[in-house]
Amino acid sequence: MKKQVIAIIVLLTLNLSAQEKKDYSSKVTTIDSTITTLYSVISGDKGEARNWELFKHLFRKDAKLIPIGKKDKKTTVRYMSPEDYIKTSGKWLVNNGFYELEIKRETQVFGDFAHIFSTYESYKSKEDEKPLMRGINSIQLFNDGKRWWIINLYWKQESEENPIPEAYLPQN
Repeated sequence: MKKQVIAIIVLLTLNLSAQEKKDYSSKVTTIDSTITTLYSVISGDKGEARNWELFKHLFRKDAKLIPIGKKDKKTTVRYMSPEDYIKTSGKWLVNNGFYELEIKRETQVFGDFAHIFSTYESYKSKEDEKPLMRGINSIQLFNDGKRWWIINLYWKQESEENPIPEAYLPQN
């Protein structure tokens, strides 16, 4: 009897573990679904956990996230893996609340590779009327015949010295 109970517990545990593995294939079938998922997965209210499993699912092995910034008054870049991004920014996103919304996109595709120039605005909450910041994401993608993978995500925030050109802003 005891062995039967243990066997049932083991089977239930294995079944629950198998159910926990989510199917994210619909999130990466098109360029649009991949980019939409990227923006939605990093966005959320203060205190709201992000789905880092889904975030990592977007990126091909060895993909890089590359922000442009200033260090010692010099423009520089920083290279991160998706895991590095989670470690350096994940806690801040949850502690502060963060929504990044795409406001304009330019897409170039050649067969199985694509380049997206995606202008964004960022807010701390959905209720904010004025963006916290704006910038442009340069996103390179690869399609392996089954799905789209983000290969590189390279971005720069707008500044007073370097405003976003009109060509990359929505035309009202």
